[in-house]
Amino acid sequence: MPIPPHRHRSWLFVPADDARKTEKALSAGADAVIFDLEDAVSPQRKAEARTMTAARLQLQSGSARYVRVNGLDTDLTELDVAHTIASSPDGYLLPKCEGPQDIDRFAGIIRAHNPDKLPGIVAICSETVRAVRNLMRLDWAHPLLTGLTWGGEDLQADLGALTNRDQDNSYLSPFATARDLALFAARDAGVLAIDSVYTDFRDEKGFVRETQQARAIGFDGKLAIHPAQIDPIHQQLAPTKNELDWAHRVIETLQAAGDGVAQLDGKMLDRPHLRLAEKILRSVQE
Repeated sequence: MPIPPHRHRSWLFVPADDARKTEKALSAGADAVIFDLEDAVSPQRKAEARTMTAARLQLQSGSARYVRVNGLDTDLTELDVAHTIASSPDGYLLPKCEGPQDIDRFAGIIRAHNPDKLPGIVAICSETVRAVRNLMRLDWAHPLLTGLTWGGEDLQADLGALTNRDQDNSYLSPFATARDLALFAARDAGVLAIDSVYTDFRDEKGFVRETQQARAIGFDGKLAIHPAQIDPIHQQLAPTKNELDWAHRVIETLQAAGDGVAQLDGKMLDRPHLRLAEKILRSVQE
């Protein structure tokens, strides 16, 4: 049974033209599998990758199935949609998205090919300098938008930066800023906030540390590039027993108080604590 959209924590990329890897990805236990028609596929294999994706989308899997299309700055986006939408993907991942105008343009492409059943859109919102600047200047909400995620590699190239991480594998300030702004924009739009990939999949400690940090600041999910990253994402993004117990106690205490303010373990509780408690409990509900 597919994971409900609000519980999509792990988002696993797979090259759309690699049959072996796609089969492995669909059985890896990810909440969502992303068939990548963009960066993972060479220009010579784009057409074959579309055909393979259309077939793979029809396979039974417990994972939601998304397609990363080629960006709107190419002539491939509409071809990607036209060849895959009949296979009913759960959503599309739009790269190089620079603002709500791109989301609306892409939504128009989807509607033109399937006006009756509209899959959701997750936008990668930080791959250009213009996109990052627009994260705090524009309202990114859209009826088809279900999530925002970000990435540092393309932004690094657009900035002309030599690297996006320091010697401890933590993001340097421009990229940490992009990450924060993506989180703000997602929360403002009322959609999932999905943290970027950790490209060194052999560095398990670094990956766990970054995933813990992502949850601590409010991200709902994380992109992955290897099946080995799925279990750590689920473990680190799941609320602990103590957090669940706290959430139940907060709700019970505030309900008993009746006036929106109470005390628990010597600390004041009010509406922000209730909202956090409800979010924690919602993350484990079907």
